[in-house]
Amino acid sequence: MKTYATIDTGSNQVLLFIAKVDDGKIKEVLLDRGEITKLGEGVNTTGVLSEKAQERTLKVLEGFKALLSKYDVDNYYAVGTAALRDAKNSKDFLEKVKERTGLEINVIPGEEEARLSFMAVVGGLNLRDKETVIIDIGGGSTEFIFGRGTKIVDRFSTQLGALKLTERFLKSDPVKDEEFNAMMDFLKNELKRVNPPSKNPFLVGMGGTMTNLSAIKHKLEKYDPSVVQGSSITLDELNGIIDDIKSRTIEKRKEIKGLQPKRAEVILAGTGILKSIMERIGADKITISDMGLRHGLMFDKFCS
Repeated sequence: MKTYATIDTGSNQVLLFIAKVDDGKIKEVLLDRGEITKLGEGVNTTGVLSEKAQERTLKVLEGFKALLSKYDVDNYYAVGTAALRDAKNSKDFLEKVKERTGLEINVIPGEEEARLSFMAVVGGLNLRDKETVIIDIGGGSTEFIFGRGTKIVDRFSTQLGALKLTERFLKSDPVKDEEFNAMMDFLKNELKRVNPPSKNPFLVGMGGTMTNLSAIKHKLEKYDPSVVQGSSITLDELNGIIDDIKSRTIEKRKEIKGLQPKRAEVILAGTGILKSIMERIGADKITISDMGLRHGLMFDKFCS
């Protein structure tokens, strides 16, 4: 039995997954951790990774490298997503990561991100007999996957990220109605290209926005993946959560039970993206997957 790790260096959060694998199957999860670093902060306006965002992320990656040693990891695979695809100085940052931590990060295209996410969700929720629409709302992009059983029918990546839209539209604190409405009008127009191949598909959400919304619904004082995995949120419930978040300052949002305090600034944009998607495809409910890109990477690189 060997120990493997995967790292997802996202626009808003960096995640580490360590597991024991034997005979192509995960036998024991040793660690599943995420740290919000906002690596993609400002990329939408400046086109580059800021020094502060780089430093925050480097410190977390240094800690993750130490954990690889602590758990005697035999091999690892690390990827970067939207922020590292978009920023002009990504190469410089990746070199810093290599120098300070020894880690090599592979920047993957949005379509590959979608494929790996699909592997994680279908396996984790046993969706092998369903027509599915899977969405992953990240800080810098939102990935869409249309699936039929274990096959991907279509997949694509958009530039609709919670961090990007926060910086572009939601500048007041608390957010003004006209700012939120402008963002929703923008989303409605941008999502016209989203046309699922079948009516009434099974809608699944993954990523930090989704798991935080489930934690908010269940008022979790401590995050519990067993509660979140397979849970659901209706459109009516989502609207109620949006109204609550929108009425609060960022500091007051941190008091919402279940919400990660570091996600308080971007959660409203994330919920707005989700609301727009649900309305676009006519879904009144979404099922939440606690499994994501890091799990798909583990299946793909070390369990196949």
